[in-house]
Amino acid sequence: MLFGFILQDFENNRFEKRYQTEQNQTTRKATFCKMSNEKQSSEIKSEDCSHTPIFYRLQSWICWSWKYLWGIWFFLTVFFVWALRGPLQLKENISIASIYLAKLTPKFYVALTGTSSFISGFILLCEWWYFRKNGSSFIEQLSISHLAPLLGLKFDQQNIKQLIAECKVWRNPMSLLRGAEYQRLKWTLNLNALSKYDLKLSEKDHLSFFTCNLDQTNWRPGDFTMLKAWKETDSEKRIEMAHQALTESSSKCPTSFVLLAEEEATTIEEAEGLFKQALKASEGTLKQYNCLSADEEADACHRRDTNVCVYVKRRLAMCARKLGRTKEAVKMMKDLLKEFPFLSVLNIHENLIEALLELQAYSEVQQVLTKYDDISLPKSATICYTAALLKARAVGDKFSPDFAAKRGLSPAEISAVEAIHRAVEFNPHVPKYLLEEKSVILPPEHILKRGDSEAIAYGFFHLQHWKRVEGALTLLNCTWEGTFRLLPYPLEKGHLFHPYPTCTEAADRELLPDFHRVSVYPKKDLPFFILFTAALCSFSAILSLLTYQFPQEMAYTANMMLTWLTFPITFLYQKLEDIFPAYIWQHLSLV
Repeated sequence: MLFGFILQDFENNRFEKRYQTEQNQTTRKATFCKMSNEKQSSEIKSEDCSHTPIFYRLQSWICWSWKYLWGIWFFLTVFFVWALRGPLQLKENISIASIYLAKLTPKFYVALTGTSSFISGFILLCEWWYFRKNGSSFIEQLSISHLAPLLGLKFDQQNIKQLIAECKVWRNPMSLLRGAEYQRLKWTLNLNALSKYDLKLSEKDHLSFFTCNLDQTNWRPGDFTMLKAWKETDSEKRIEMAHQALTESSSKCPTSFVLLAEEEATTIEEAEGLFKQALKASEGTLKQYNCLSADEEADACHRRDTNVCVYVKRRLAMCARKLGRTKEAVKMMKDLLKEFPFLSVLNIHENLIEALLELQAYSEVQQVLTKYDDISLPKSATICYTAALLKARAVGDKFSPDFAAKRGLSPAEISAVEAIHRAVEFNPHVPKYLLEEKSVILPPEHILKRGDSEAIAYGFFHLQHWKRVEGALTLLNCTWEGTFRLLPYPLEKGHLFHPYPTCTEAADRELLPDFHRVSVYPKKDLPFFILFTAALCSFSAILSLLTYQFPQEMAYTANMMLTWLTFPITFLYQKLEDIFPAYIWQHLSLV
């Protein structure tokens, strides 16, 4: 024992000496590099100190003058061109150009207007495509990002990344399995169901949910390998690392079973089997904490293992729901809510609501809503639209738009309509999916509340429940658009909720895949450049057609319009010619 301590002290002293020598070498290298850098920088400054400040001052002055004195610049340019019209021989050049243009045939003008129409139409199509994909004008973005800085102009535009950061993104409580469900879209249509931004958010969730600080020390076999697996972006490498962690831990690492169930399993049955093994391993790790000391690191690992256990039980309940064992899934979810009531942030009650709606246990659904549809708790589309569904169920079978227009709405119908208006105000994108006006895609792993991503997730799982209730979709179709009359300015003032956030469009475009057309609320007006290119394309096409059909009449009309337009300029030119002769510079040189 004593020999071990002596050997350890010897190793520590040797390590300290080696560390000190390395530090001294590093310090000497840093001093030498600093001296050389200072020398080089002094040489550069000595060479360019006389040019750089003057250049930047000149550039800043030109930008300032262009920003505030552009009118004076314009008139000065016009004045100098007009004053030098004699030496430049502008009048002779203009007459030569007019003679050349007069010799052109109508075919040239037909080709010119036709080409202009084609180019403007192509620009219109590109602008429309860019606007549908990104929600803004390409020409406008190009001018703001590249031309405005050259002219010294600044626009108070919010950055897209800043808008996305301001929006709180939630983990989708109904997210699917990657291997057994999301991967099917890749196999059949070669499309990625999850965006890169969604995958990055999932990576952060996995690291915060399934790892702790002790994993870096590999205090438990397989945890360090799984820490690297959760950071890995390639799915095949993650699966390979998960198998390696199982080998290191002798099949006792619960997170490796979780990763394999999520990504490697190709069927729900296979994923359920892996989750059961993960639950067995997780319960075994939780029993070990009874004999451990209650220090801070052990407490963090205990929280991690508790999170894994809750996650696995929830996934097992979802697998049972998908395999048709709905009553078993409901029991497992109720037990989870009783055993872990402090984990309400996971929104397990939304899974319970969906399973109870499948059983048509509407009284139990109402009990869950009574508990979670509280003013102090955050709302969701599941809460608001399920409350509207239960009220529509009471009057949906007897509701008729014709009879309601004649006799008016009953108190129960008014209550149902108000519930629909409340739900639509919270998330206005949902009705289009419930009424099947927009196609539903696979829901993402993260959703933005009150956004299109949340509407997709709700419509994907709850459309069948609305169809099952007689008259519910009819009542929704007749009343949901009336919500917008109560919200003339949704971005400034809400009726029952806060104003609609402005960041939902940018965040949804990052969350959802590229092949999906993002729903935008409130609707945006078309950008100016789209309207301008559309008008230019139509006008040039009409000119081309008229020039081709009536060449002489169009030539006469064009000459007459040019005469009218140039008459004020010609008049001013003659007046200025009398005051300021063309060859005044020659007279001044003689003097």
